[in-house]
Amino acid sequence: MEITKQEVEKVAKLARLELTDGEQAAFTKQLSQILTHVETLKQYDTTGVEPTATVLGQVNVFRQDSVSPSLSIDRAMDNAPESIDGFFVVPKIIEDRQPL
Repeated sequence: MEITKQEVEKVAKLARLELTDGEQAAFTKQLSQILTHVETLKQYDTTGVEPTATVLGQVNVFRQDSVSPSLSIDRAMDNAPESIDGFFVVPKIIEDRQPL
């Protein structure tokens, strides 16, 4: 299936992307190849095949939760440039704004 340069321009405009002529040509070719491949895949009968998120049969790969000691407040504050009462002091980055 072929995609046109005009269709690439339309999608780029909808996505608010500015593409050079070279990028438009490259995306036109790449998207056409992808759509052609999808058309090829449509020839296979997938009736009765359950959709899957992974084909590897992965299970939970997270470790078990366990209680372990964490840093003390003093140790956590060792490298802080400035702290007050066990809290990091950081510069204010949000200014008060007037309502619109």
